[in-house]
Amino acid sequence: MTEERYEPTAEDGLVALRDHVRAKALEARARHPKLAGEAAVRAFLADEECVRYPTSLDFNAEKLEPGEFAWAEPLGVSPGAGFQLHIHPRFQGDSELLPRLVAYHVVKINYGDIATFEEAEIYGATLLGLDVEEYYQSLCEAADALEAPAPCEGRSCE
Repeated sequence: MTEERYEPTAEDGLVALRDHVRAKALEARARHPKLAGEAAVRAFLADEECVRYPTSLDFNAEKLEPGEFAWAEPLGVSPGAGFQLHIHPRFQGDSELLPRLVAYHVVKINYGDIATFEEAEIYGATLLGLDVEEYYQSLCEAADALEAPAPCEGRSCE
């Protein structure tokens, strides 16, 4: 009698990854239940139980693409060298939106290229106690706000 061995599929791996992402977001939420404002975000980023690699926050749009609200820049060839999370300065004083933007990029910092936008949305929504669609819409609004013309651009402001 031959014994059948279970062979995990790619779908099984994806389910396991997403379950892990959710579990880690719930753990981070328990550690940082009031994640609002810059000080709370910096404390969250410094918590090695939540963010796997050293990550600093930089409010500077120089390294961002047009319409990009944030980017996690690797500081070396290995993730252990850390990251600098560049956030568009427009969001520096936004205590509600800033944690949403940061949470989205923590997944790439923690999981690398295996994580997609879907895992980032799951993590951010779970961390902040939001519905995934609500979380996604807030990110879209942030990106759209950066693409909007400045007041008076292209017309007279008299």
